[in-house]
Amino acid sequence: MTQVIDTAFFSFQLYSSIVNYIKIRNMKALVYHGPGNKAWEEKPKPVLLEATDAIVKIYKTTICGTDLHILKGDVPEVTDGRILGHEGMGVIEETGTAVTSFKKGDKVLISCISSCGKCDYCKKGMYSHCEKGGWILGHLIDGTQAEYVRIPFADNSLYHIPENADSDAVVMLSDILPTGFECGVLNGQVKPGDSVVIVGAGPIGLAALLTAQFYTPAALIMIDVDNNRLQASKAFGATHTINSVEEDAVKKVFALTENRGADVAIEAVGVPATFELCASVIAAGGRIANIGVHGKPVDLHLETLWSRNITITTRLVDTVTTPMLLKTVLSNKLEPAKLITHHFALNDIINAYDTFQHAAREKALKVILTNE
Repeated sequence: MTQVIDTAFFSFQLYSSIVNYIKIRNMKALVYHGPGNKAWEEKPKPVLLEATDAIVKIYKTTICGTDLHILKGDVPEVTDGRILGHEGMGVIEETGTAVTSFKKGDKVLISCISSCGKCDYCKKGMYSHCEKGGWILGHLIDGTQAEYVRIPFADNSLYHIPENADSDAVVMLSDILPTGFECGVLNGQVKPGDSVVIVGAGPIGLAALLTAQFYTPAALIMIDVDNNRLQASKAFGATHTINSVEEDAVKKVFALTENRGADVAIEAVGVPATFELCASVIAAGGRIANIGVHGKPVDLHLETLWSRNITITTRLVDTVTTPMLLKTVLSNKLEPAKLITHHFALNDIINAYDTFQHAAREKALKVILTNE
């Protein structure tokens, strides 16, 4: 009888050990399974693959409009089984032997762009085109909408977070603030006294709105179809708002700019109609700065633009401005936490996606997912 009990106890211990081993080796993550399909499911916990890697335990992450473009099938490089997400902050769990700037236990901001720091593009400050990195998280390698993530080139792709920092605000520095600033404001060359039109009052458009104010433009005109987002943009500094469903946006912009048009038009949606709207409102000598992720062809009306000295720019964020923006946020000169409207537990990410995808219905801007 004793032998039977001992055998049963040993079997139970073995079973428990196996279960615990599986738990240690696995994690939960949001996984892409083709256009329109995603699932919160178990995946292997990431491991170090290169000496320059770090493993980060995610504390907070968020959902980006680019994730929605992926789910629409606009980014075909994203394959079935990929863990989504490219934004977040967390704590270093493990580092490779070549990582010198970070150690286990450090709180870190994760950049949406991974940079080797050594290739020709990185030396030019074009981290988005890094020959070994760039935008790879949640795109070409597994991303941040998970309990753990592997960060390549950790020394160049992570930032230390002070203990007293607002973690919600810091997450906004992973992507949307540098994206709005670099791709919209800097590429658009916003100057004091400019009339600036931003088409799209979502999180990226609002990030461009916030950072455009560094340069004191005379007018900041937000165009969208969602009155809630337009109302929010007024609180963030917009001087005028236009609902393009309720009124003729082109006529309104010209009326607001003494019939000249906008000096800068920033496209922050990523659909043909919004880019064409930017081209329709731009003044002679103006700059059109595209931010949106475009999955369909857009007509370029050179028959009207060819003689108007228009500059059109495209860019993927390089995150070269992240250190400056981090200092600005830590000094309370910029308050990106205002962009956050909803909080969810990380394991409630399916509901978070539903909220973010139905932003007008839910009055949503950015959502924060916390992994306690």
